[in-house]
Amino acid sequence: MPMIGLGLTQTDEQGAVHRAVTRSLANGYRSIDTASVYGHEEEVGKAIRESTVNRSDLFVATKVWNSDLGHDATLRAFERSLGSLGLEYIDLYLIHWPLIRLRTESWRALEEIRVSGRCRAIGVCNFTIRHLEELIRETGVTPAVNQIEINPFIQQPKLEEWCRKHDVLVQTHTPVSRFTRRKGRAIDLIAAQHQKTAAQILVRWCLQRDISVLVRSLDETEIAQSADVFDFELALPDIDTLNALNANLRTAWDPTKTP
Repeated sequence: MPMIGLGLTQTDEQGAVHRAVTRSLANGYRSIDTASVYGHEEEVGKAIRESTVNRSDLFVATKVWNSDLGHDATLRAFERSLGSLGLEYIDLYLIHWPLIRLRTESWRALEEIRVSGRCRAIGVCNFTIRHLEELIRETGVTPAVNQIEINPFIQQPKLEEWCRKHDVLVQTHTPVSRFTRRKGRAIDLIAAQHQKTAAQILVRWCLQRDISVLVRSLDETEIAQSADVFDFELALPDIDTLNALNANLRTAWDPTKTP
């Protein structure tokens, strides 16, 4: 799986998703992440099929939403997503949220889909350690990916360490924390030093920690800039400065409150 991908979200703007996927592929992105609940899998699939990039060079991920959890419901949801995308297979299928009681049955369905070959890998989103341990205990199958909220403002070190110990790839869906908070001018000063944007600094911080990044944007400039992060490295003092920003600041839902 590429370490940088385009992460899509809900939007009412006509054609925005098609344009974002098209521009991301033109800017070298080879990973596209969407979800059934966003309602635009057809638009994503259309942009992929219209692209000159070979399907074998792309990594496409989508997710099953809460309303479709449960063994049989998840199997049906996967078929709908596959049909909407118009693809022969999906590279990564994920459980979007650790809904109580149904997550384990859905996970069994995901493993069946993976074994069938219609999905190359399976994973989860927003799972805590206890959610992950429950899946493994009940099914014996470890997720390939855990997509969570990680950036300098919320680093979740215990969860990250657990995932690495169990060979679960950590992927962040909020690398730039949506810029809801800054601590002084620390990020801006580092950005000026490297002649990069603040977003590029935060993406680079993730990559240097071996955290896969989803750039959640529909803006063509942001999409292009966020991929332009391989021509510099953050020095150890920069890393230390960014690490010191940890404040457990969540901008997405809090899965620790999910039973």
